[in-house]
Formats: sequence, C-alpha cells, structure tokens
Amino acid sequence: MSAESPRSVLRVSDAVAAGLIGMRARKARSILSVVGIAVAVASLVCVTGLAASAQAALIDQLGRDGNLLTVAAGQTFSGNPTPLPPTAAAMIRAIPPVSSVVQVGSVPGATVRRTAAIPALQTNGISVLAADPALLDVITAPVIAGHYLDPVGQTYPEVVLGYSAAQNLGVDRIDAETSVVIDGSTWPVVGILAPSSLAPEIDDSALVSFPIAQRLLRFDGAATRIYLRADPDEVAAVAAILPFTASPQQPEAVAVRRPSAILIARIAAKDAFTGLFIALAGVVLLVGGLSIANVMVVSVIERRSEIGLRRALGARSRHIATQFLAESTLLALGGGVAGAVLGAGITAAVASVQREVVVLPPLALAAALTASMVVGIAAGVYPAIRAARLPPAEALRAPE
Repeated sequence: MSAESPRSVLRVSDAVAAGLIGMRARKARSILSVVGIAVAVASLVCVTGLAASAQAALIDQLGRDGNLLTVAAGQTFSGNPTPLPPTAAAMIRAIPPVSSVVQVGSVPGATVRRTAAIPALQTNGISVLAADPALLDVITAPVIAGHYLDPVGQTYPEVVLGYSAAQNLGVDRIDAETSVVIDGSTWPVVGILAPSSLAPEIDDSALVSFPIAQRLLRFDGAATRIYLRADPDEVAAVAAILPFTASPQQPEAVAVRRPSAILIARIAAKDAFTGLFIALAGVVLLVGGLSIANVMVVSVIERRSEIGLRRALGARSRHIATQFLAESTLLALGGGVAGAVLGAGITAAVASVQREVVVLPPLALAAALTASMVVGIAAGVYPAIRAARLPPAEALRAPE
C-alpha cells in the first residue's frame, strides 16, 4: 500500500499572518487602500454621531421648552403688529395650567442705528421691543455679554440687543462706550442675547423696558406678543382656548404658536439629511472596496511564483483563496478601525465646540465595522478565486 500524503491544513492564525505579511510587503498600496476605507467609515461615524448628538440636544431642549406658547395678533396694512387687548395678559395668567406670562410690545416707528451718521431708513430690519423684566426666564434665552434689563433700566435708558441685531449693528462686546442711536438719541447697550430658536423675533430686536419706551419713545404700552409657560400635560388644551381667552371679541385674529413644533421639524430634517449622508458615505465605501479589489488583483499577478510554490509544497486551492481573502478582509478591517477612531474623535471635537453632549451610537460603530468587513470580503472574492485557479506549473513559470 502506498503511504498517504500528509493532509494540508491552513489555520486561521496562519491565514491572518500570511495576510499581514502580504500587506507589509506592499506598504504603499496597502496604506492607500486602508485610507479609502477609513475615510468612508469615518464619514459614517461622523454623520451618525453628529446627528445623534444634535438630536439629543434638540430632544433635551424639547423637554425643557415644549411647554412654551406664544400669542400674537395679526398685522396692520403697514406690516406693524396689531396690539392685543389690554386684558389679554391678565386673562391668560388666570388660566389654571399657565405658570408664567410675559409680554413684549412693538414700538412703531422707532429706528435703531449704530451711529447718527447712518441714514434713518437703513434699519437692517431691527425693531424696538418693550419687554418685561422676566422675559428671559420664560423664553430661556441666555445673555452672552453684559446683562439683561435691570431695575436701572426701568428708570433710565438701557438697551439689550438680540443676537442678530447685535451682529447687524457691529456690536460684539459690551463696555462703557457701547451704544446705539434710537430715534436720534444715544442709548447705552448693556447686554447681548444668545440666539433664540424658540423666539426668533427677539434675535432681530432691541429690547427696552416698558416704562422707558412709554416715556421716551411715545409707546402706548400695548402688548403685541405674549409668551407663556403651561403645564406640560396641558399644553394642547391651553393652546386651544388661548385665542378665546386673549381676545374674546375677535379670537380669529389671534395666532397661537407652539415653538416646540420648530424643534420637532428640525429633528425630522436632521433624520432626512442623515439618511442622505449615510448613502453618500456608502458610495465612498463602495469605491474603497473597488480599490481593494484592484490592489488584490494586481497582487495575484505579482505573486504568481509564490502561489505556485505554495501549491507545489501541498497548499490546496481553498488555502490559497483563504490567504488572499484574509488579506483583503484585513485591509478593510484596518481601514474600518482607523475610520471609527477618526470619526469618533471628530464627532467628539465638533460636539464639544457646539456645546452638545457627545453621542456615539454603538449600533452605528458596529454597523460601520461590519460594513467594512463585508466590503473587504466582497472585494477579495474574485482575486481569491483567480489565485486559487492558477495551475501550479503555470504559476511557477517565470513571467515573460
């Protein structure tokens, strides 16, 4: 009886080692292939991470500000807001679920300029609003420079600028000389507000106190907008009766707005954009996979002698295929890990700059790594089959 030839075995560790040796032997091409996958995975992680961080911030704000409501009347033919009835604020305050009420009044005809040298018609869309002292407590708009209207502002002229108004006027700091011109008189600026997504009309306004507006700007004291906070469980019910409470004679002329709807719309918009960017990152990942496939095909051609020698020493076709498949998978997995780390770092940096909680969905990280491995395996299938089908004699023949 003839002795059986020893059985050829390729362990997983041997396949991984052979794949790493192949990668080290062609460092430049391997690095370029890894970079392509890393960019795609980093894009996937960044898109999902930044979207999740932004949505977490919006959901948190929705939880804090979902019970904010605003009440306003219509506009006149000239575009000025129509005043609400004088009893509107008191009537709204009497609704049991309502916890706080503040009002603002548009001062018609008042213009705001940086200096008297600027023409009065050049207002940059900035309006003058008379505001309650407790306004910021209700709309949760923090002050980013200076302070809000204090007791001094109830007796002497003081101005607090909304964020956009300050930018349009070129006011970026508060000091003893910071001032604006309102109706030909110089008013000191004592504060600048942060952007307000829930009360955007405040961003384009210069805020003064009700007493000062009435005394110096010929303001009649009528409110044009009311902000209120209600019991979160009763917001819908309160919103339904607000028009009839604020203006019993003309409820149809009163508009009630729930700023939380803006936050919900932004969350939905971010979901839509996230899907689009994930699709684009998927295209980049596909291109990276094609790059790996191209590198592996060239590698098979260059390593014909090595393939023939391994076959002559007893390696089977499936072992050769496994070796090249392992190499392509390692290239993609290396790019996936590098991309995940890079994407997580970028997400953390951007979220920190935007003062958002850093959120990295574990499912997104796992999906990105899994996708890179799948792409690596798919990219290595054809080169692995091609290498496995090379006859040993032909593979050992020196290329012409």
